Amino acid sequence: MEQFFAPCPRGLEAALADELARLGAAGIAPVDGGAGFEGPLELACAVNLESRLASRALWRVGGGTYRDERELNALARAIPWPKHFRADRTIRVDVAATRSPLKSLEFATLTVKDAVCDRFRDELGKRPSVDKRAPDVRVHAYLAGREATFYLDTSGEPLFKRGWRRDTEEAPLRENLAAGLIALSGWRPGTAFLDPMCGSGTIAIEAASIAADRAPGLARTFGFQKLAWFDGPTWQRLKQRARDRVKPAPDSPVVFASDRLAAAVAKARANAALAQVDAFVAIEQADALTRPAPAPAGVIVANPPYGIRLEDKARVAAMYPKLGDALKARYAGWTAWLFSGDTDLPKKIGLKAERRIPLWNGAIECRLYGYRIVSGKLEA
Repeated sequence: MEQFFAPCPRGLEAALADELARLGAAGIAPVDGGAGFEGPLELACAVNLESRLASRALWRVGGGTYRDERELNALARAIPWPKHFRADRTIRVDVAATRSPLKSLEFATLTVKDAVCDRFRDELGKRPSVDKRAPDVRVHAYLAGREATFYLDTSGEPLFKRGWRRDTEEAPLRENLAAGLIALSGWRPGTAFLDPMCGSGTIAIEAASIAADRAPGLARTFGFQKLAWFDGPTWQRLKQRARDRVKPAPDSPVVFASDRLAAAVAKARANAALAQVDAFVAIEQADALTRPAPAPAGVIVANPPYGIRLEDKARVAAMYPKLGDALKARYAGWTAWLFSGDTDLPKKIGLKAERRIPLWNGAIECRLYGYRIVSGKLEA
């Protein structure tokens, strides 16, 4: 059994643990910011292909205690790196630390990089080159106090990059956090789903991908394909099973999305097509404050705007009471989940949240507020 660690957006650790269990992982141990788990190497392929919530899948290759840079170098050098990847692969080394006795994280990174290259030179007489932008292999070291753990990244690019985006602009909400909001909402395919403030469509596209049962990693490559244990035929069989599982286009979609801006609607539709789920989601131009419910009951998941500048805060704060009125007037029988990075704004909505779930969007502390709307008013 190999050991792995999957980081995720903070607040999604329990949901990630449930997902890993469904994928067949053993020894699942959630911690702040991720979950450790165990399984065969093939499990790393499955997690990369199927996980909607993980940010990466890291394979533990060694570790131990250290007191200084010299001992850190010795720990890293003791790992048989040439068994794991070829010398002609390019590498990048990243080091993260909490309460480490080392004074410089930059020097610790250089120390680990030198140890990896020296091990190659000792065994093979040649060493891998460094490529910080697009490496073949990513080495991660985590220093917790005097304990060092070394990982090889089986993902490559982070897993929230689903592989379908053509622009380089990062979405305001990363895809794995969007999938996490959906998981926390309890929505399941077969029930209507709506994002009435969809922007570029990230939340709705994730819901449509779930409705289609389309594995989130089908359109991309992964870091494990550059590692020595990679088995091409096994990987192709795993991908084919995922392709065979994708549902045919439905007669009518159960995922709905809208935005008041025509440009946002056009971008969301284009993104849904790139993600190959456009048949599963209906995206239209409509104002969230006036649009009718697309079904008698369902689940709303939305990331309403929250102002950063003072004038934006005032404008957005004035919108929240109107949003609360719209929910009460048009969405009886629905549940609504609103994600906000400003804890003051939801107080103005005029509804009492049944649940308040702490989450992090990058460095921004946020909350997911859950509302159950019955007979035109909220029930706590």
